[in-house]
Amino acid sequence: MAYDDAHMSYKDTFIQVSADCPVEVGIVPSMKKDSKTAHLIQYELLSQNPYKYTQGDLIYEVYLQHKQIPQSEIETRSDEIREELFSKNHPCLRASMLPKKHGWGVHYNEEGKIAIYPMESEAYQQFVEAGTGREDGPKLLFAMRNSRG
Repeated sequence: MAYDDAHMSYKDTFIQVSADCPVEVGIVPSMKKDSKTAHLIQYELLSQNPYKYTQGDLIYEVYLQHKQIPQSEIETRSDEIREELFSKNHPCLRASMLPKKHGWGVHYNEEGKIAIYPMESEAYQQFVEAGTGREDGPKLLFAMRNSRG
């Protein structure tokens, strides 16, 4: 089964932090012992490369870095790795710890490429305002809650 980004990505959508997000400003996810968490890798990729990655590309890149797959293996098995990875379903960024616990809004542009914005930023507020009650604004969604209400 070939991977199709359209099945799992949003377009022109802004994911707000969860209703029960425990922080009031965007914070950088911390390291775990001697390795980076998947959420820290997500944060680094998205904060350093705004609107570079689609959701599928992001999932793939996070997987490669998190599993520390050597470059030589990526070069020879890239399609195979991708196919294996996407033979399973992956949660969307509404389930990511970035908007759930770390205070980052997630914006998907018209091409489905992603950038993150700290919840205290002017840009975050502008997305929320643009998406509130306006036809031409981004679709607004909340990140999933951390606990069952």
